[in-house]
Amino acid sequence: MASSAFDPAVPVDPRLAGRLAFLPRLPTKPPLPPGRHALGLFETRDALIRVPEHIDARLPTPLVVLFHGGGGSADKILPMLEDHAQRRGFLLLAPQSLYPTWDLVIVGNGPDRERLDRALAEVADRFLIDPAHLAFAGHSDGGSYALSLGLTNGDRVSHLIVSSAGFMSVQVQAGAPKIFLSHGTRDEQIGIDRSARTHARLLEGAGYDLTYVEYDGPHAYNPGVVAQAVDFFLGDFFA
Repeated sequence: MASSAFDPAVPVDPRLAGRLAFLPRLPTKPPLPPGRHALGLFETRDALIRVPEHIDARLPTPLVVLFHGGGGSADKILPMLEDHAQRRGFLLLAPQSLYPTWDLVIVGNGPDRERLDRALAEVADRFLIDPAHLAFAGHSDGGSYALSLGLTNGDRVSHLIVSSAGFMSVQVQAGAPKIFLSHGTRDEQIGIDRSARTHARLLEGAGYDLTYVEYDGPHAYNPGVVAQAVDFFLGDFFA
């Protein structure tokens, strides 16, 4: 009778560990015009993209993938970075979880990872993404998802912008993304001691390039800190 015990000699499916298949490539479709668009990939909870004005789709362009919080949506989280995207000239992609929050929060990597792969592929088919400026960002559950999936795919993602994350769940580490981690000291929903301060200690111990910011505030992103994070992401893009 076959044994059900874990066999370390048998490789784990990288998709179950959260690995993405996506890789930047040359576009094959016309670019989308400036504005906010649904990508038209899914019947429900489609991914949205904000395309700024005055970008050249033939030139490498920064991309931020922004994950909403638990019970949230793309419409609710886009204001966190939408004005910055327009003024600073980066693409802003907002996927949406299939269920009220991200699969990793509920049970593990599954449909949301697959949907993210499709959304990233669609953006790459329309715009030339700068692989040195491809960020995962998010707040609350979205921050946890950005941090976990970003560390798992750090060979594809260059930067992580993480706000008020409750946890990080990483089975495989790849690459070395730069990390901007922030949290409010008056957060009563996700206490800073058991989250950001612990995360910062672990990330620094693992050798990641970490920028850590604490601010006087509740469980909400801070606009001034978000502006710092955008500078962190784009600091060398126009150098």
